[in-house]
Amino acid sequence: MKKSLMPLLLGGLGIGTTEFVMMGLLQDIAGNLHITIPEAGHLISAYALGVVVGAPLLVMMSVKHPPKKILLFLMLIFTVFNALSAFSPGPVTLLMARFFAGLPHGAFFGVGSVVASRLADKGKQAQAIAVMFSGLTIANLVMVPIGTWIGHHLLWRYTFGLVAVIGLITLLALELWLPALPANENADVKKELEVLKNPQAWLVIAITAVGTGGMFAWISYISPLMTDVSHFSQDSVSWIMVLAGLGMIVGNLVGGRLADRFQPVYTCACLLLCMALTLLSIHYFSGIQFISLFLTFLTGALSMMIAAPIQILMINTSGDSEMLGAALIQAAFNIGNSLGAFLGGLPIVMGYGFTYPVVVGACMAVVGVGFAIRLIRMQNPPVNMNASGRGLAA
Repeated sequence: MKKSLMPLLLGGLGIGTTEFVMMGLLQDIAGNLHITIPEAGHLISAYALGVVVGAPLLVMMSVKHPPKKILLFLMLIFTVFNALSAFSPGPVTLLMARFFAGLPHGAFFGVGSVVASRLADKGKQAQAIAVMFSGLTIANLVMVPIGTWIGHHLLWRYTFGLVAVIGLITLLALELWLPALPANENADVKKELEVLKNPQAWLVIAITAVGTGGMFAWISYISPLMTDVSHFSQDSVSWIMVLAGLGMIVGNLVGGRLADRFQPVYTCACLLLCMALTLLSIHYFSGIQFISLFLTFLTGALSMMIAAPIQILMINTSGDSEMLGAALIQAAFNIGNSLGAFLGGLPIVMGYGFTYPVVVGACMAVVGVGFAIRLIRMQNPPVNMNASGRGLAA
């Protein structure tokens, strides 16, 4: 791995830790701040809202600046507000800190994806982007369990302090190891916004928000699925999540290679179809423990296998608006997070079992495949033959 990509990996590690560790700290935060667990859940929503708002806003504000300065600025915001999260005196200030901590998330991955593709060797752009996203997968495998343990046995504030330390290390790595790539002299806000007029870009966003939302319909309810259906003990859920995290690491590396070898849009369509089939398998076979564990690993792998291909797809589709386009994908992932969790919870509210959220997730993945097929047809319009036998694009 190139040393110049290490700061991007570290940034992904910090962002992944602060995003996903909240799920494990809800009870600790709720008890410490004397609020209900649903009220503590608003902290997750506040972070996700920050991602959706910050991804396009911060990219547009910084589009004329060199990428290195942009990434340093974004990581500074990330570090400051995670530190403030650790020192928040009450739920309102913590809610505000979580919102502002989420602002640089999408922009960092958006700009970082463009930087990684520029630093990559020819033909290995997706693998370079996968290195950055490997920080997310390592966070799920290592840092989230550590942060959760700290919150349970010491104090949840120390976890956010640890995230702030990772942010400081990332700032140092960005300064020392990331090359000073030139700014895009032709970039301006108006040109960046052109991506919003591109119907193909909106299809990529739809593929992400709806198609990958199927994975969140699964993982949002994995704990009751494993305890009530697969009959594992509550204490086993932690290492089952580690198994899913291990699958994410493998899937992320495989996804980068697939996107460099095949056209990203075809890769995304195939992976979403595999996701749908895997989710349906969970619905039917979760009662068998060893199959349930295998499907947990496989679903984790597929969930990250699509990250690099869809990021490359958006960069290729966005033209001169590549930074904003790549950032919008991160906002779309968080929309998928909220959408999957909400829609996946509906069957439970209606009285169905804990295997039905994955049925909803499978349907969402199939809809994502439909969007991908539509995009393929737009990129490869049918050819009509005229009387002379020459092909004319329809």
